[in-house]
Formats: sequence, C-alpha cells, structure tokens
Amino acid sequence: MARRKRANGEGSIYRLKDGRWVGSISLPDGRRKVFYGRRQAEVVSKVNEALQQLRQGTFPLGPTMLLRDYLNRWLEEVVRPTVRLSTYVKYQKLIKTHIVPALGDMAIQKLTPYQVQAFYSLLRTKKRLSSKMIHLIHGVLHHALAIAVQWNLIARNVCDALVLPRLEEPPPRALTLEEARRLMASVTGHRFYCLLLFALTTGMRRGELLALRWADVDLERGSLRVLRTVDYLPHYGFVEERPKTRKSRRNILLAPVVIEALRQHRKEQEQLRAQVGEAWVEKDLVFTNLWGDYLSPNALLKAFARLIKQAGLRPIRFHDLRHSTASILMTLGIHPKVIQELLGHSTIQLTLDTYTEVLPNIQRAVVEKWQEVFNQQGEEEAKGGGELPE
Repeated sequence: MARRKRANGEGSIYRLKDGRWVGSISLPDGRRKVFYGRRQAEVVSKVNEALQQLRQGTFPLGPTMLLRDYLNRWLEEVVRPTVRLSTYVKYQKLIKTHIVPALGDMAIQKLTPYQVQAFYSLLRTKKRLSSKMIHLIHGVLHHALAIAVQWNLIARNVCDALVLPRLEEPPPRALTLEEARRLMASVTGHRFYCLLLFALTTGMRRGELLALRWADVDLERGSLRVLRTVDYLPHYGFVEERPKTRKSRRNILLAPVVIEALRQHRKEQEQLRAQVGEAWVEKDLVFTNLWGDYLSPNALLKAFARLIKQAGLRPIRFHDLRHSTASILMTLGIHPKVIQELLGHSTIQLTLDTYTEVLPNIQRAVVEKWQEVFNQQGEEEAKGGGELPE
C-alpha cells in the first residue's frame, strides 16, 4: 500500500491495496479513530473535520447521549452520593427549570460554546435572571461537563470558553441599631419575640434556629451549640442536616436579656403543650409550630413580613436579620474575628467582604479618635507652656 506523507493537521492518511483511502487521528484517551473513503479528498475532509471537532470539544469520544440524559445520570451517580440532600435538590431544580428546557435535547458531544453562551444571554435578557443565578447555573453545568470529560464522553469542557456576566450582588440590607430596637419593641408579647431576639443577637441562620433543640441550650452557662439545620424540601418534607462547614458548627454565648427571654419562652411553650395535650409532637425543639413540630419556613417568612410592616420599617428579608447582627456589631466596634466566629463564616475575609458598606462608618470613628488624641495633646501642651521636649 502507498502511504501519503501526513500534511500538517491532517492526521495519518494512506491508500490501501484495494484502492480505498484510509485516515486516522489520535484521541485524547490514546485510542485512534479511523476513517475510510474511495477518494483521497473525501478522507482528508473527514480527518480535518474530526480534528476540528477535537479542538472544539465536540468530537463524540463515547456513545452519543442527550444532555438531559447525561445530566440525570450525573445527578444520580455523582451528585447525590457526595453532597447534602438540599444541595442535590437545588442542582436538580436548576437543571429541570433552566438547563434542560433550553439545551436538554442536544447531544452532549455536539454542544458548542456558542450555544451555551447564547443560553446564558437568553437567561439574562429574556428571563431576567440575576447574574448570581446565571453563575449558579454555570457552576452546575461546568461541573457536570467536567465529569463528562473524565468519563471520555467529550474531549473538552465547552464551559471553559464562556464569558459570564459580571457578578453584581446588591449590598445586604440591614437594620440599624435604632431600627432593631423599634422592631423588638413592636413584637413584645408576640409568640415570635424570642425567635427574633435570637436572630438579631446571635446571627443564626433560619434553618439553624428552626432546628435548635433544648438539649443544645445550656441556660445555666448561657450558651448554645449549633449542631444542625433544617429546611423543607418539596417531595421530601422537613430535612435535617449538619451545617455545611466546620465553622458553622459553633458555640454561641447568650446575652442575659436573651437568656431571660428564653426562660419565659420555655414557660409559654410548656403552657401550649398542656393545652394541646396528646396532639403535641415532641421533638424537643426550641421554636415550634402550635403542635410542637417544625415551624414552617414559609409561615415564618409571612409572619416576619407582617411584623416588619407593623413596626413601620422598610421591607427586609428574614435573612437580613443576620446581616443586621454583623452590621450593628461592627458599628459598635466589635472585632471582625469575633463576628466571623459568631456567624459561622468560613473565613474572616468573607465577613469583611460581605459587610464592606459598614466600613466607612468605622473609618469615621477612627478619624474622630485621632482627632481626640491630638486635641488632647494640644490641651496638654497648652497647660505645659506650649514647649515640646527636646
């Protein structure tokens, strides 16, 4: 057989004894893909097209598979065994709601950067999704396709070639110290008074508050342990999980006013238990519904919105109470490291980055302190005759 010298980028091409032409290329996993044709130009075209697909990451290395089928397999075989159930459900919702309707019927090997980039643009312009949500969707798709590369289903991850919208997150909304006082004065006597006081003074997340048990609280020492979180997941009900990071599993000291409110809350809960009788669901929860079971997150959020309006405050989310804790403590001069540990942030940088809008107020306090120092020095010099020691 006559072998033709390989041209740059063509792969290996030669002629067989029966007159057919054959070409081959090397695949990323070490295998070779062979192409046959009756004419040399036909094989050259096939080889060049395959090489171009390899460069673009669209060459089918494995069996052809629709993106929707691959993502379902990835969710069940990779995600579900390795992450918390709440994370699995979040990924599943992003895929079902956004990715599959737009890209699900495409073969994973044929997916191009242009198609995914156009998909992100559609999410931004037509669906009006925030840049944060697009980054979340991108993170899910990127991780899924990275596994596809490892499984030799595709040659490269097309998500590596995309341009994401600038991540623009509005600064967290937070209550001022005066607004926090007004809120607590307004809810005095309400069944959620203790819960809101807890949220404001400890910075605990909603799921951490709703999963808190009396066994986690030491009233004598004035402390508690954050050991779990709970959320309501569609099709699963209430699901308790460990906090996602080591820093989130933390001990918190309670102010005397909180301990007093907690003692009163326990008495009221005992009275409610006596009224409910056998219908009471015993879970040892600190904050419950009217039957002792988990307090519904949606019920809490609706009640909180009403209480905020009743207090004459601008609308905020329940999670903004956590931001309020940090902002108020920063303005009171509490060290960021202490605030980091209270909130359960993984790093102090996360605390500082999240609450940078408070820093100008702190810097003004620094300026005032310096002014006090030099004013005091001037007064001392005046008393001493105004002469500086040599």
